[in-house]
Amino acid sequence: MAIEVGTKLEGKVTGITHFGAFVDLSGGVTGLVHISEIADNYVKDVNDHLKLNDLVTVKVINVDKDGKIGLSIKQAVDKPVEQQTQSRPPRAPRPERSGGDRERFSGGGPSGGQGRGGGGGFNRGDRGGRSFKPAAGKPSFEDKMSRFLKDSEERISSLKKNTEGKRGGRGAKRV
Repeated sequence: MAIEVGTKLEGKVTGITHFGAFVDLSGGVTGLVHISEIADNYVKDVNDHLKLNDLVTVKVINVDKDGKIGLSIKQAVDKPVEQQTQSRPPRAPRPERSGGDRERFSGGGPSGGQGRGGGGGFNRGDRGGRSFKPAAGKPSFEDKMSRFLKDSEERISSLKKNTEGKRGGRGAKRV
């Protein structure tokens, strides 16, 4: 009997691993039931659900070119139609974002989005000529990242200046 995707078969569990269970189908053909295909709920340990020599009903979910057979126990169980549709309630639409985050990335923060140091040198936001134009009024991801990097570099440099002054800093000899 040829094993085809979508068929349901009876098999015997011949091996259990941390990632699933091997099931012997008819004629010495073995397939793998991955841990994610054992039950509808979270499976932490396969041994909690299956034992060696258990008889299980499996559904063939894929057959690779090299002969590997993927099986599923949870898809082999026939569910009532209403349970299938109600298994996952519809999501509520996402609420609109408040303007609180925009100030932080649009230059309205304490640094005003302007660097204190020189403006020359390597631009980390530059992507080698590729440009992405965001929606009007919204900064792109690259703009946000470059502002973040600039602000963090300013903070680090001010921290270094403060700590160097307390330690004597810049090559001053300690007495």
